[in-house]
Amino acid sequence: MRHNSATDPDLPEGPVEIRIPVQAIRGRGAATAMPHRFTRDVREVVDDGWGRVGQDAGGQGNGDDDEDCAPTPATTVHLETARSAICANDSPDIFFELSVNPYRGCEHGCIYCYARPTHSYLNFSPGLDFETQIVAKHNIAEVLRSELSAPRYVPRLINIGSATDCYQPVERELKLTRSLIEVMRDARHPFSLITKSSGVERDLDLLAPLAAQRLAAVYVTITTLDAALARRMEPRAAAPHRRLRTIRALAEAGVPVGVSVAPQIPFITEDMEQVLEAARDAGARTAFYTVLRLPWELDTLFREWLTVHYPQRAARVMARVQDLHNLTDAQRGAGKAYNSDFASRMKGSGLWADLVRQRFATTCRRLGLNREREGLDLGQFRPGLLRGQGSLF
Repeated sequence: MRHNSATDPDLPEGPVEIRIPVQAIRGRGAATAMPHRFTRDVREVVDDGWGRVGQDAGGQGNGDDDEDCAPTPATTVHLETARSAICANDSPDIFFELSVNPYRGCEHGCIYCYARPTHSYLNFSPGLDFETQIVAKHNIAEVLRSELSAPRYVPRLINIGSATDCYQPVERELKLTRSLIEVMRDARHPFSLITKSSGVERDLDLLAPLAAQRLAAVYVTITTLDAALARRMEPRAAAPHRRLRTIRALAEAGVPVGVSVAPQIPFITEDMEQVLEAARDAGARTAFYTVLRLPWELDTLFREWLTVHYPQRAARVMARVQDLHNLTDAQRGAGKAYNSDFASRMKGSGLWADLVRQRFATTCRRLGLNREREGLDLGQFRPGLLRGQGSLF
């Protein structure tokens, strides 16, 4: 809102624009629906004299329990008819070759999620829209069944949920991930999946028998054991202690389970060793990590999140993120936050990246993690079973 000193003597001379400060939103990771890189019109929220977001004109709250938070926007699910299911990956820094993602966007709202910028292609904001406008591929299982049964298909390791969480809240109703697992079971096709949700326990009746046949493995991401930090950073994912219970449930059911301590964020996630030990004690036998990477709009979103939640250390965090990616002075001066090169984007490079790598390796050796890899068996794949044909094996 613009005011003028001619009508308000308490303001400085000339027109003045008063902007509403960014504030946290209960249950959401992003604080704004920031414009994406394809947006032509950019709109900014300013004070129009009716009080800040979440208050009425008299400055009173609107009933939100946390007076420092804006009202929570509702989630909308859009059904999409998928034309393809399997996405090939040619990145040498990722352990799987193929992936299937039943959802676009993720209600978990993890502020660091590298998939956020992909919402721009749907003309949605990588900010609030990514966690409130969820796209569900309602026919994904039928498409996967068709692709696996194609004569030219060659089986390779498939990961479910590599971009957005395959067990986010909407899965409870739509059961798209469960339908994908059923297709994999019918074809005897090996797969892994990764999640932050305890919802995976619902499908133990499918996962446990497949794991016994070396056809399934699960990875659970635990970024930190600090519940308060997790609530700010991953607001609608399962609490850290609940994810540890999920690891234990999977392990006790005989499902090979690993832990992802990703991403590592300097001066924010500082308990890697404790996470690895707790996960090992719960039954995890493998582990991996990545460092924070900030492609496209995620750079602005993450800086915004730091300003809202950790303003005093924001500059220090960003400087160390740049250190992790070994950026030059010229790259820093240009505002670059990370190196997207395939050879270094996941683990970083340089002194600080080496220190993180050493911490991880030392802790894994001490705990006995990653001593043996659970190999999944591609040799059992039977595409004929998807076509209704019998099997001699």
